[in-house]
Amino acid sequence: RAERRYLNRNPKAKLYAGLGDFSIFRLEPERASLNGGFGKAYLLDRADLIAGGPIVEELAASEQSALDHMNADHRDALCIYARHFGRAEGDGWIATGFDADGMDLASPDATCRVFFPRPLGTAGELRSVLVEMAKAGRAAGRAQ
Repeated sequence: RAERRYLNRNPKAKLYAGLGDFSIFRLEPERASLNGGFGKAYLLDRADLIAGGPIVEELAASEQSALDHMNADHRDALCIYARHFGRAEGDGWIATGFDADGMDLASPDATCRVFFPRPLGTAGELRSVLVEMAKAGRAAGRAQ
């Protein structure tokens, strides 16, 4: 799963994935420090950094199918997500990953993280959230 997600996000790396010196490794963060500016330093623990629960495995099982579907049939919606919610520019956006908090998008020249209005509780909620966001983005575009 890690290799699939990495190659979705970095498609040019497919040229090197089969070579002997290419490998994927997994980080297991325990804690981190966040410096948000003067007087705004925080210690974060693992729960602050890593999504957990059944949604992780559930979404992982259906992620590639959802990516393939969105990239084949809903490229217009992906541009709406990138432009309206991600404040990104350009065309040619594709989805490279979904998780409980949002989606990763890529164009030929940029990447973009778009957060969902609320975290997903189940993988079954992905479609309805994407439809809701596409409708909101289209409505906002018409209002301008």
